[in-house]
Amino acid sequence: MSAELKKSSSNKGEKILTPEEQQTKINEVRRLIGQQPEKLFMYCSDASLARHLRARNWHIKKATKMLKDTLKWRSSYKPEEIRWEEIAHEAETGKIYRSNYLDKHGRPVLIMRPSCQNSKSTRGQIKYLVYCMENAILNLPPEQEQMVWLIDFEGFNMSHISVKVTRETAHVLQDQYPERLGVAILYNPPKFFEPFWTMVKPFLEPKTYNKVKFVYSDDLNSMKIMEELFDMDKLESAFGGNDTSSFDFEKYAERMREDDKKIPAFWSRGVNNPSDLEPPVIAASLDSAILESDSDSSDNDKAEKVAINKMESEEIAELNDHVTDEMGVVNNTNGVASGSTTVH
Repeated sequence: MSAELKKSSSNKGEKILTPEEQQTKINEVRRLIGQQPEKLFMYCSDASLARHLRARNWHIKKATKMLKDTLKWRSSYKPEEIRWEEIAHEAETGKIYRSNYLDKHGRPVLIMRPSCQNSKSTRGQIKYLVYCMENAILNLPPEQEQMVWLIDFEGFNMSHISVKVTRETAHVLQDQYPERLGVAILYNPPKFFEPFWTMVKPFLEPKTYNKVKFVYSDDLNSMKIMEELFDMDKLESAFGGNDTSSFDFEKYAERMREDDKKIPAFWSRGVNNPSDLEPPVIAASLDSAILESDSDSSDNDKAEKVAINKMESEEIAELNDHVTDEMGVVNNTNGVASGSTTVH
């Protein structure tokens, strides 16, 4: 059994199982999934099944449904086939990039700067996010399966707010990459971000919400979070660290091209050595299992898309009202209230 399966849960409200109990549930999910096409082998390892189970509090049926949906998404979206040249234009401003250091727990760090947004295409933005997620996974050290999001709000304003992109980002993170996020640091978010955060919180599951931490450079207590997570000599000065170097697109592009060369071998490893998988008990194909699980939800998905489009303009209008009220309070009091250090 892999080391990941032996870790005890520390999340509030999550079941704590023995390694044997975890393995039993993993085996049951694998039985329910049945035989998988070879190209999806890597996504059905013990570690992958365990992440889906943890995301659903070890509920077998819910985790199975989640995994089937993930496999269906990977079969159609093909995230492992995205290459740097396809999305390089999205990366030119450094709005998302993988840092050249790990945090103190050995996790890759994705730097995000919303104010550097250079695209109005939701599809393009999400495709680039998926590429960055895949790249971070590609560079995970042994025995590590999570990453860190470090979000810099320098220069952030109302024009950078998109309810739609935020919703899609939450969907990709939670549904397609369950338990890949270790912690998300929101660094120096402005006052007007608070009503937006209140609005988007319903998009986040409690497990994700509890991983979000607010850090302010003028709050020594919250800055301790940075010191606990990062080597300050490697951390960028924009986050209170000592590294004064800045994002260099050309150098980063070269790193990504080199990483792209590793992708085929990475996602095919272990295909000829399926010792991690038990012989399938159910002979049904993956595609039929996926279609069966989704047949009841297709109509709901269509209705949800219609509702989302309708909600978009209403939410933005409501957000503007919130921001106006908030900024009015700030102007009247001539002060800015500090946010909480950690979101619970």
